[in-house]
This record gives sequence, structure tokens and C-alpha cells, in this order.
Amino acid sequence: MAVDQASDLSDASEETTRTPVTADDVQHAVRLALTTLRAGLGADWDTRAGQLDWTCWETVEHLADDLFAYAAQLGPESPPLDGDVPFDWRTRRTGGPANITFADRAAGPRGLLLMLDACGGVLTSMVRTAPAEARAYHTFGTSDAEGFAAMGVVETLVHTHDVAQGLGLPWSPPAGLCGRALVRLFPHAPADTDRWQTLLWATGRGELPGRGRLESWRWYSAVAR
Repeated sequence: MAVDQASDLSDASEETTRTPVTADDVQHAVRLALTTLRAGLGADWDTRAGQLDWTCWETVEHLADDLFAYAAQLGPESPPLDGDVPFDWRTRRTGGPANITFADRAAGPRGLLLMLDACGGVLTSMVRTAPAEARAYHTFGTSDAEGFAAMGVVETLVHTHDVAQGLGLPWSPPAGLCGRALVRLFPHAPADTDRWQTLLWATGRGELPGRGRLESWRWYSAVAR
């Protein structure tokens, strides 16, 4: 799938102002991830994903599941405000991610990435069509469609980083894409640092000058009043 660089024209400069995260951002993040991960189709997807305790396969499976679950939270006519949509969350091994969707191992990495592509499309479509007034539960703050879009972007960027480390692939997403997600979800993050390195820092994956690696982290998805 070709990556539409024109869909993110503001990526040439670091963004610290409050520009909304959109469905196009979700689509762009997923397309960038797919382009990168397809270069590793012949690699060992059961190797560890970066610093995680999950394999590369499990991490992409988890990412796809996140995108699907975020779309599902917004899906009901009256989205839930007091908990998640009650899917049956399961793990396939002790210590593995709890998902509601799993890829067919017989389909191989190509099938796994098709699942990621599909789940990214579901969230993209839901963000585009959800009413502006729609609100849905998330453990880090009841959110709107833009908030779920930002969460989907962050999940995609950082988990692609994890998998790219495991597979030995280069990965450096655009500054503007990182910046919009940072401003929406991480109000405590510094605004005068490299946007991608700051997102890695904010999600416990890196350091910044004068700021050590975070031992615990969260985002703030509640809608600003």
C-alpha cells in the first residue's frame, strides 16, 4: 500500500499547538507501519519485540486488537461511560497480551499485517463517522472520537517501534504526527524537544536531555472542558 505523504503536510515542522488528531492521522500512521513491517515478512516474528515481553507477532496482534477495541468503544448508539464494551478478553499464554481478536497463525505474517490493515480501517472509519458529541469510556479518561484517534496513533507508532526493533527494521515516524498525538494525550510532555523522541520518552521507551526513562507512564484521554 502506498503511503500518502501529502496527507500529513504539517510534518515538516514540529507541532506544539492544539491541532486536532483526525481519522486521516490514524490511516496515515497505519499505512506507515504497514510499509515498514512488510519489509520484515521473511524475519522471525516470534522474536522478542524490543523491550517488551511479547513477541513481534503478539505485539502486532495486540496493536490490531487495540485499534479494533477503540473503534468498538465508539460504536454503540449510546457508547458506554462506565466501562469497556464487554468482549471476552483472553490471553493465549501466560504473560501474553489479552485480546478480543487474534490472527490465524496459518496465514503467516502477511495475514497478520492484513489484520492490522483491517483493524486500522475500522478505527479510521469510526473516527470519521462518530458524532462530535459522542463520548466513550477509557480507563485513562472518558474520551471523544479525536481522543480515540490519538490513542490509535500512539499505539501504532510505539508498537511499530517495538516490532521494528525486534525485526531489525528502521522506523522514524513524522514529527507532526507524533506532535499532534503528544499535545492531545500527554500535556505534561516537554514541547521543545524532538517530537518522536519525546513520544518514546512519554511512553517509557527512551530518555530526553535532563529527563530519565519513565518507570511508569499513562496518557490523559479525557476531553478538555
